[in-house]
This record gives sequence, C-alpha cells and structure tokens, in this order.
Amino acid sequence: MATTTTQLLSTVTHRDTLPEGYARPESDRPRLAEVATDSNIPLIDLASPDKPRVIAEIALACRTYGFFQVTNHGIAEELLEKVMAVALEFFRLPPEEKEKLYSDEPSEKIRLSTSFNVKKETVHNWRDYLRLHCHPLEEFVPEWPSNPAQFK
Repeated sequence: MATTTTQLLSTVTHRDTLPEGYARPESDRPRLAEVATDSNIPLIDLASPDKPRVIAEIALACRTYGFFQVTNHGIAEELLEKVMAVALEFFRLPPEEKEKLYSDEPSEKIRLSTSFNVKKETVHNWRDYLRLHCHPLEEFVPEWPSNPAQFK
C-alpha cells in the first residue's frame, strides 16, 4: 500500500515549523516544569547468572517505569554501529524507494510507517520506523524463557 511521501517524516525537507497534524494543542502538551526527574532508571545486567532475578527485575521495571536499560547484552559494539549505519543509510534513501515499503498494515512482515496509528490519530507523533519481523527471540537466546505472560 503506497502513500504520498509527505506522510513520511524522513522525506520532509528541513522546516522551521512542524508539518500540519503534528502540533498538539497547548492543553495536551506535557508540562515539563511538573515532570519529576529520576536518575534511578532500572539497569538490568543480562549476564547475571541468576536468571529468575533478572526476569523479576525486568517485570518490575516494566510495571514501574515502562522501560529499562540493559548491560552485558552480548551484542558487540561493532555490530551496533553497523546497524545504526544501515538504518541511517535506509532513511536517507530517496522517498520513492522508501515508499515501496510503506504500509499501515500491522501484519506486513516488512513495513515502513510513521506515527502510531495514522488512520485514527488526530495529532501524529514525530517518528518514522522500519519494522522487520524476524526469527523468534528464543531461537537466538534459548536459555531465556519465551513466555510473555510471566512478565505481567
């Protein structure tokens, strides 16, 4: 499903103002002066031999913060740098090339999209993303449980 390239933020030329549909009304914007800062972002060591504890820490971090940071994930820095370089290269492709992968259909195996729900949102979120469905995680890290229910 193709779309006009104007829907993809990575095709927008530099602007001094937000494109229409991306500016939230003042009443819906975060009040940054009221935001509490927290320097205790959960830090989870994936190399810990105590796997049940790691799972519990992930579950707690998800319930409490909604996110966490990991250390000792086993992904080489060189690989991370290559992934970032390829991503940058992809998002710098000409709009007509990127548009070939554009889809709002969540079941697509490979899709480029923007925002969270373009069809239903009244104000869009400022993001483009490329989603690649790949092999299940358990094929790569078999020692980790793959039952998402245990993270609730």
